[in-house]
Amino acid sequence: MKEIKKESKIYVFDDLYELPSDVAQLMEKAIEARSRAYAPYSNFEVGAALLLDNGQIITGNNQENASYPSGLCAERTAIYYAGSQYPEAKVIRMAISASSKMTATDTPIPPCGACRQAMVEYEVKQIHDIELYFMGAKGAVAKSNSVMNLLPFVFDKTVLF
Repeated sequence: MKEIKKESKIYVFDDLYELPSDVAQLMEKAIEARSRAYAPYSNFEVGAALLLDNGQIITGNNQENASYPSGLCAERTAIYYAGSQYPEAKVIRMAISASSKMTATDTPIPPCGACRQAMVEYEVKQIHDIELYFMGAKGAVAKSNSVMNLLPFVFDKTVLF
C-alpha cells in the first residue's frame, strides 16, 4: 500500500478592497448578479461572474425551482452560458459571492461539489486553469489558482475511455 497526498492552497484577502482592481470589478459583477438570484426556497442567493479570454464578462445567479433538482447554481448558469455562446473562448477567472437571508455570510463560501465538477470540465477542456475568487456577502475573499485545486481527485474524460 502507498499513500497519496494532495494539498490545496487557498489565498485569503481581508476584503474586497484588497483585491487587484480588475478582480474587484469582476467580484462587483458577481455581487450584482447575486442581487438578481431567484431563491425563494433556500433564501440563499449566489452570483457568479466570469472573465473570458476574449474580454467578455458573463454573469449568472442561482435559479431555484419548486422541484428542487430542477434548479441551477450561479456558477453553472454562468459557465454553461459561456460554453454555449462562446465555445472557443477560455475562462480566465471566476468571481463568486453568496449571501443568506437567514444568517450572516461573512466568510468565503466555495462552490458546491456539482459546480466544481462542472467547472473542472471546462478547465480540463481548455487546458488552462480557471482562477477562482469566492466570498460571502461581505468580508474575506478566498482565491484558488485553479478549480482542480478545489477538486484534486478529478473525474474527467480520461476515466471514460
